[in-house]
Amino acid sequence: MSTPQLATFKCLQSKMNLRGLEAALAQMQHELPFEVSYIVNDSLIRTDKLVKQAIPSDHAADEATVANAIDGALSAKFEWEAMPWNDRAAIFLCTAELVSGKYCYKLVAATMLGQGKNTWQADIDAVELSDFLCFGVKYVEELHAQQPPKNAVGSWNRIEYHALEGFVLAVSPFNFTAIGGNLPDVPAIVGNTVVWKPSPAATYSNYLIYQILAEAGVPPGVIRFIPGPPPEVVAQAISHPNFTVLHFTGSTFIFKKLWKDIATNLDNYKGHPRIIGETGGKNFHVIHKSAEIRNAYQGQKCSALPRLYVSSSLWSSGFKDLLLSEVAKIKIRSPSDFSNFIGPVIGRPAHDKIIGFIQKAKDAGGEVLIGGTGDDSKGYFIQPTVILTKDPESVTMKEEIFGPVYVYDDTNYEQTLELIENTSLYALTGSIFATERRALLTAKNKLHNTAGNVYYNEKCTGAVVGRASGTNDKARSISIFYRFISVRSIKENFVGLEDFQYPSNLI
Repeated sequence: MSTPQLATFKCLQSKMNLRGLEAALAQMQHELPFEVSYIVNDSLIRTDKLVKQAIPSDHAADEATVANAIDGALSAKFEWEAMPWNDRAAIFLCTAELVSGKYCYKLVAATMLGQGKNTWQADIDAVELSDFLCFGVKYVEELHAQQPPKNAVGSWNRIEYHALEGFVLAVSPFNFTAIGGNLPDVPAIVGNTVVWKPSPAATYSNYLIYQILAEAGVPPGVIRFIPGPPPEVVAQAISHPNFTVLHFTGSTFIFKKLWKDIATNLDNYKGHPRIIGETGGKNFHVIHKSAEIRNAYQGQKCSALPRLYVSSSLWSSGFKDLLLSEVAKIKIRSPSDFSNFIGPVIGRPAHDKIIGFIQKAKDAGGEVLIGGTGDDSKGYFIQPTVILTKDPESVTMKEEIFGPVYVYDDTNYEQTLELIENTSLYALTGSIFATERRALLTAKNKLHNTAGNVYYNEKCTGAVVGRASGTNDKARSISIFYRFISVRSIKENFVGLEDFQYPSNLI
């Protein structure tokens, strides 16, 4: 089976046509605030509790519904799992094509408006779902091909990979549309049925993904879309006897709480539920004295860098000035204006938390080099902020927040690596900038447990997790699919068993 080409950037970069996106944005802005219904069986569930999602750049389920969703997922399971693999694969490859083609502009627009991302990042995020689907189909094809290498004469040994008993609960985050779709898609590809609880702050883009899946041919009931209040929906799902997997992306605190709740319910389940999660991070960049300054700076421009360690000689010989001059160029406002690089934070709680961290950093002696202010009069906007700290264990160097810089003495490179290792319990991603190979290898080895994904001379971006950052199941690899299957060994005999005795008994 061949898969379509990977689709990232297909919508905007290869076509270089923003008119379609402008039209989609204009249409959606007339529909605000977004209203989404529950998707339980083969139709919408109309209630007086329609889920509304406001947009962060302009802020002017009850028990029966959840129970119905769970029952429906269980009833749809037999037919979905029994569908031949090639037919399921075709459905998800069709979904990939719809995401990167027919619905690309609409999905990018929903990500921009609903989640506050700029045009470029929304395109990367939304259309990356197509890549997830293409990778997934290819990996599952390889999974089914893993069979015993030999068979004895007169018999056939084989392995069967089938879905887990029960239903999967997918709880997806606000910050990535692609992850929103990937969390229910991965278990569904291998034959599971799913109750999908999207983030309240990403409801509309996730709802579009559900509609695309339906158009591609996912049968009614296979994925139940339940955008109700998170605590109630999740609690009811994980207390059900047929709950089998939690597929989660979100905060570390919530993930740990759910793990404890599942453990409390253990005697109620038919089996032993599996727990798969990607949570918080405190990613790092460490800049060695041998790093090329501009390349090292480029690593700071976007992808979730919460702590930066810079060689003192580089800091004073140009890195600081370059960093601040480039940050000063960043435009911040509504993503509807394509020239804006940074949009709003996701909502009032995030805005207030970030402003609070900036104040904590100041109170602890941190120096705000640039930014440090917010504007919530119309949307939830915070200026790009860089904080210089002399305390490598200050609150901003430990907690999950972005902005702090620590300048270390060139002679203390290895001690600084140990500091990075011991400062945070998270282990998401990290980047090492150096032109000296020894410096790269020293950092890689000393930071062995500090990041599930390591970059040399490249900004940290993809989240491949370890430690308190999650269960490290590698979302974009074959390993994630093993978590959603049950393996059964089958031996078929072609020669009759004519006597119960062994040959030695007949001598």
